[in-house]
Amino acid sequence: MKTRIAIFASGSGSNAQKIMEHFNSHPEGEVVLVLTNNPQAYVLQRADNFEIPTHVFTRQEFYQTDEVVKILKNIQVDLIVLAGFLWLVPQSLLQAFPNQIINIHPALLPKYGGKGMYGDNVHKAVLANGETESGITIHFVNEHFDEGEMIHQAKYKIEPGDTLDIIKFKGQQLEHQYFPKVIEGLLKKVRR
Repeated sequence: MKTRIAIFASGSGSNAQKIMEHFNSHPEGEVVLVLTNNPQAYVLQRADNFEIPTHVFTRQEFYQTDEVVKILKNIQVDLIVLAGFLWLVPQSLLQAFPNQIINIHPALLPKYGGKGMYGDNVHKAVLANGETESGITIHFVNEHFDEGEMIHQAKYKIEPGDTLDIIKFKGQQLEHQYFPKVIEGLLKKVRR
């Protein structure tokens, strides 16, 4: 029995792509659904390329109904992966999937986390504060932005003269390298 993974993403979905590649014909895990709050998200095309079903939902559907929870329960999802998903996860989803939702953050938490701290906002803050290193954090999701239990961190050095684009690239390389492997390490722990 394979561990069934659902991916939530809001944008391009480069991390989702790496996860779909990693678990394409994997013996222990499979991506069974990609969900997004953005009908224009490129992640929908990426999922289609792997013939993975998708679901687009509205803010109202996500926060004021159990529709998303029902969909995930119906297809027997074991692990939910937030890969560039920008909305706070509602209590109903957290309760339905306890310790089964993980997120990736483009900084070394607890630094540079919280509401509004995503993507370029994080990298700009890291540069503005003259940090000499940054990195990624993969963590469980709870009711607060970026405060769940840490699973894995990886670091990169920030050299003098590094631009926003350079540190974004360094961070993304780590995300693509570690996110699929960390998910793989969780497969047996989250299987029902």
